Amino acid sequence: MKTNNINAEDTCCMPYYDMRVALSHEVQDFEAEAYVDGKIKTIKLSDYEREWVVLFFYPGDFTFVCPTELDELSKMKEEFKSLGVNLLVVSTDSVHVHKAWIDVSPALKNFSLPMLSDHNHEISRYFDVYNELSGTAYRGTFIIDPSRVLKSIEINDDQVGRNAKELYRKAQAFKFVSENKSKVCPASWQPGDYVIEPDLSLVGKI
Repeated sequence: MKTNNINAEDTCCMPYYDMRVALSHEVQDFEAEAYVDGKIKTIKLSDYEREWVVLFFYPGDFTFVCPTELDELSKMKEEFKSLGVNLLVVSTDSVHVHKAWIDVSPALKNFSLPMLSDHNHEISRYFDVYNELSGTAYRGTFIIDPSRVLKSIEINDDQVGRNAKELYRKAQAFKFVSENKSKVCPASWQPGDYVIEPDLSLVGKI
């Protein structure tokens, strides 16, 4: 894990997992092996410089809820791509386990998103989703803007899967307010819905 903008003398004796990502702050660069399109490659967050990124942590390969989540997310790949959002899925499994899972899982036969391997748990600890008891990651979802600023954090326990359509809606909303600085999105906002332009005259009238 790189520690950009942090003095090396200050961190020489500091475990990397003492440094946590923070909402509305810059996300530090990281790199990991990934299984993607039948190949193993190294992926860095900085590979997506000036682009939106969603990091999608899941507990593990060869499990039960995880393939349903990844299948749903993969089916929406083109929608996210058209929005300018890159999807990266992450677990603590090795890239070889990722490959084996893709090869045998019916739900993932058409899966094509990069599957990052956080085998040393550095990334999961940095994003504060690492479960020390199980050695796996919780269901963590993070939306990162083109300036590499963290805009959204969602962390769930293992038993309940997430909704890719809601993630897409949130990505749409964050992109909208990023491009329209004076506006904010109300609850359940969808593209085309009314938006709010904060003003003192509106206080108590909404």
